[in-house]
Amino acid sequence: MTPISPETRQFINEHQSDDVRNLALQARKYPDVDIPAAITQIAGRQIAAEKIPSWKEIDDIWYPKHLSLEQCSSEITARYKASLLQGESLADLTGGFGIDCSFLATGFRSATYVERQTELCTIAAHNFPALDLNHISVRNDDGVAYLEAMSPVDCIFLDPARRNEHGGKTVAISDCEPNVAKLEGLLLSKANRIMIKLSPMLDLSQALKELPHTQEVHIISVNNECKELLLLLGQTAPEEIPVHCVNLSTKGEQEKQLFVFTREQEQHSECSYTDTLGNYLYEPNASLLKAGAFRSIAAAYSAKKLHPNSHLYTSETQIEGFPGRTFRIINRCSLNKKEIKENLSDLKKANITVRNFPATVAELRKRIKLAEGGDTYLFASTLNDGQKILIRCGKV
Repeated sequence: MTPISPETRQFINEHQSDDVRNLALQARKYPDVDIPAAITQIAGRQIAAEKIPSWKEIDDIWYPKHLSLEQCSSEITARYKASLLQGESLADLTGGFGIDCSFLATGFRSATYVERQTELCTIAAHNFPALDLNHISVRNDDGVAYLEAMSPVDCIFLDPARRNEHGGKTVAISDCEPNVAKLEGLLLSKANRIMIKLSPMLDLSQALKELPHTQEVHIISVNNECKELLLLLGQTAPEEIPVHCVNLSTKGEQEKQLFVFTREQEQHSECSYTDTLGNYLYEPNASLLKAGAFRSIAAAYSAKKLHPNSHLYTSETQIEGFPGRTFRIINRCSLNKKEIKENLSDLKKANITVRNFPATVAELRKRIKLAEGGDTYLFASTLNDGQKILIRCGKV
């Protein structure tokens, strides 16, 4: 990447909020400006404002072309990962744009960023000093080749590429590049602690079979959307692997939600199912649903589950701190036309969720003639005795 000229830099600063598609059409008006470079930086800044807010005000940050940025971590997940790893030395073998490396490196005296794309290395070598991270060294090398030759470090981080040669996304460990399952022994000969970031679509049971030295699992959601599956590997594997279900929020004052369980606990947890509803309804967050902590949640919070396959819970009195969304039940009805009219006729719109129910959201909307949105939440589900019900709620 060539250095940005003063004219181009000024153009970037003056147009950083503009629509890049419109700017591209005006290239002839600015003969002294490198328009392609400017557009890349303006687009990068606009995405950074949302994904990496602490970088937004640093004018000297360089951004790569859109694809790399699209695949990179958000600041909130990078900070969470950084809270899990500390030590003397770190090697990030899949450097990319360097967001994860920049936040992870704050917990280490020295760090090495390894990336085989020359342009990304050039960008990282420029950005790390701009972020006052002068203890990170940049290596333009293949991650596996570097791993084979490197001296041992305290921690290694990898984010295997999850796109195949045709551009499609992959979710199996064996389809990722590099294949960390094949590298597990080599990785553990070079570091005592390994963090691997994987697709949240990955089958967790299969991943744990393929990586038997896993010590911890972290499933990270942001604003109730599952974003990352982290596996932490070490020299010895515990009998029971703790699964940390985390929901982070970028919205206002909402606190981080955390629930930790083991798969063995899940098998043995007491869980009662119900044919009736209490006053409150609970929907677990996306990380819990991904982890399958269904019985553990019921046991930990003394909540009743609606049905073995209906992942909703109920209680008479409000449960404080439930890791998910809490609703006050207003009424309930069957799919009988008369009951629907009695309980829902005053509604013009509602937020509809389907859980273990023989109709889609679109089919239900059409049937009960409700637009999307508003402050009312409608859950279509099944109780333990097989009743198909609509539960009308307000958010607590």
